[in-house]
Amino acid sequence: MSKVVIIGGGAAGMMAAVSAASVGHQVQIYEKNEKLGKKLYITGKGRCNLTNACDTQELFEHVNHNAKFLYSCFYTFSNQDMIAFMEKNGCPVKTERGGRVFPVSDKSSDVIRALSRCLNKLGVEIFLQEEVADLIQESGHMTGILLKKGDRRVRADAVIIACGGLSYPSTGSTGDGYAFARRMGHTMTELSPSLVPFEVQELSLVQALQGLSLRNIQVRVQKGSRIKYEAFGEMLFTHFGVSGPVLLSASSYVAKDLKKEALMLSVDLKPALTTEQLDARIRRDFEERKNKQLKNALDQLLPLKLIPVIIEKSGIAGDKPVNEITREERQRLTAAMKDFRLTLTGLRDYREAIITQGGVSVREVDPHTMESRKVKGLYFAGEVLDLDAVTGGFNLQIAWSTGYLAGLSVPGRQNGSGQGMDEGKEKERG
Repeated sequence: MSKVVIIGGGAAGMMAAVSAASVGHQVQIYEKNEKLGKKLYITGKGRCNLTNACDTQELFEHVNHNAKFLYSCFYTFSNQDMIAFMEKNGCPVKTERGGRVFPVSDKSSDVIRALSRCLNKLGVEIFLQEEVADLIQESGHMTGILLKKGDRRVRADAVIIACGGLSYPSTGSTGDGYAFARRMGHTMTELSPSLVPFEVQELSLVQALQGLSLRNIQVRVQKGSRIKYEAFGEMLFTHFGVSGPVLLSASSYVAKDLKKEALMLSVDLKPALTTEQLDARIRRDFEERKNKQLKNALDQLLPLKLIPVIIEKSGIAGDKPVNEITREERQRLTAAMKDFRLTLTGLRDYREAIITQGGVSVREVDPHTMESRKVKGLYFAGEVLDLDAVTGGFNLQIAWSTGYLAGLSVPGRQNGSGQGMDEGKEKERG
């Protein structure tokens, strides 16, 4: 039996503790917050989109960086395994639009409680409000950690770094894992806030639309003539720019480009209609409202807040009667709806980012074990690694899968070095 110390009591840390304890290790979690799962508690607006119910193979398609690295992780502990784990530990789940999986209760606290029950049952020791100051290694092998309070040393045969990235620093994600990894000789890839809202140049315009949510729209982000991202979904106007699921996902694709120059966002407000079909629809609406002014004739096509903005974009006077609108003006109106443009100038900071893009280079981590290639007995799990995905439960699945594999891979367990995965799962789920 080995003694495993885990730094961080979030999603990855708790799952690493579950898997390590399930196969017989003595496990301790050191968490600097006053409770476990502080960031997990606020995910999904407090509902916790804990994974996605897609086919396991489809998980890879939603990972933005280093998807191949996750092959062993996802197949050792898949999204279906996570669903079964929750169900068997007293947290029934449901699947919503886009395969998003939530607890039936819509309470993230139930996810944390299920994990906590499992940790208690497995005898995992949890030390809250205990901040780790440094790692201890001798001759290229991990031997323990140093705690901030009282300069106390804790012996360990293996250490798993699972203390997150830089996103939502109020939850304790302040980059500690990066500092530990650097001191052990690891390389960090470029860090950036990700799954984060955009700031735009046209502030007065978006402020007029603040709070408006648009569903079933198509967005395209361009760098010059090159399309960098294109997707269908839902967006939201804010006091500083744009947000919503489809744009949060866009941020993970264009963050590096946006650091260099502004990008163009084009929104198709009516993607289900071709330009010709939309023009026919407008003509039909105008015929029914032929004595009305333009500003009062678009309520069947657009949300009320958006009507004056689209009219301004089209360059048509809002008080012009619709029976006087020319074909050329109607084409401008159609273009304003099919190609509503904004200039993206930057991303919001880590305080509003769901995840951190970048992290410990996966080239320096064994994908079959999550162990450092530089220091024996040092493992990584979760957001600290250079792994990220789009919204929809995929980032949490990365945390569960990397955490599970890291805990499972520590040698010296009771079940022997080549066994224990299935038995461990059964212990967890029981």
